[in-house]
Amino acid sequence: MFQADIVREDAPSFQGEGQLAIKVDSVSKSFTRWQRKEDASEKADRSGKKSAVEEESSSEKKALRKKGILGKVEFKSIFRQEKKTLTALDNVSFQVRRGEFVAYAGPNGAGKSTTMKLLSGMLQPTTGAISVLGMSPEKDRIALMKKLGVLFENRTELWWDHPVIQSFEWKKVVWDIPDAVYRRNLDMVTELLDIGEIRNTFARELSLGQRMRADLAMMLLHSPELILLDEPTLGLDVVAKRQMIEFLKRINREEGVTILVTSHDMDDLEEMAQRILMISGGKLVYDGSFDGLREITGNLTHFTVTTDGGQPELEGCKLLGGKNGVFEFEVDLSCCPMKGLLKRLSQADGIMDVEIWKAPIEQVIAQLYREWR
Repeated sequence: MFQADIVREDAPSFQGEGQLAIKVDSVSKSFTRWQRKEDASEKADRSGKKSAVEEESSSEKKALRKKGILGKVEFKSIFRQEKKTLTALDNVSFQVRRGEFVAYAGPNGAGKSTTMKLLSGMLQPTTGAISVLGMSPEKDRIALMKKLGVLFENRTELWWDHPVIQSFEWKKVVWDIPDAVYRRNLDMVTELLDIGEIRNTFARELSLGQRMRADLAMMLLHSPELILLDEPTLGLDVVAKRQMIEFLKRINREEGVTILVTSHDMDDLEEMAQRILMISGGKLVYDGSFDGLREITGNLTHFTVTTDGGQPELEGCKLLGGKNGVFEFEVDLSCCPMKGLLKRLSQADGIMDVEIWKAPIEQVIAQLYREWR
């Protein structure tokens, strides 16, 4: 179902182009790369199936390697290369309204970072059209960058051997940021990101969390209307992650900044974003809410029951574990509605307390990834 058709749940409708921050229309992106060509024996090694001749050839190669001799055929294969085309994005289309906070998720290699690079003008699409804030990333890159903020994981614009504030001052001059705008934004990011104590610290001396906050602050100095974030919370501790998430939610809510963010931490994405786009194998496979994802996988729900010691027998519920009279179950509400579940709980003997909550979004996404593979 997922690979054939995009699942769109409550997909937004748009009145006009002026309301759009991002418009991706039938975009595909392919890369060409060269790689060493495998010979028949290597393919057999990989598949685990060998003929008698290939077994003998393989034994000869192993004997030559033990003597430190490289066989002629093996030596020639180093220079035999073949061209391979890799499709990173395959006919992807989506839109993001101004002021939206949208999550962009998928397995490793699905095409998330490629999409971010296309939106920022670092790459050009093979086919299709892209519009960002009403401009073409290919033709209007300089004008677009004045309104766009981009932050990629583990990459920094901070000058390594200089205090953080000097990097900020450098951006003010190079980007020609007006004094009033620079001062306002500097005060805002200093307070909200809690970077007052590190503004005069050399970038090389910052922890990962401090550097990520400083990079985010630097990205916002020119008042971007749209920001693209690729794994902004990767490697952050609990405190730094909370600061990052709360700040992003605040500038989206109060400043109206449009945000598109990728992450493998689905709990973070669910807390931040109102909508999620999911990509798999270069194809957009879902566009909608997080609750919609749960419904696709069967609306899994967890609940804990506290009993007088015995394990309750609940038909249609999967026991996940339990001890000392506390038992955790999983139930699919699409098969066993909440009304029926509550009836079974009320009829079970020895139940003293019940706590019900939705299945973690991480579990839902993991189940989807397994189905797509």
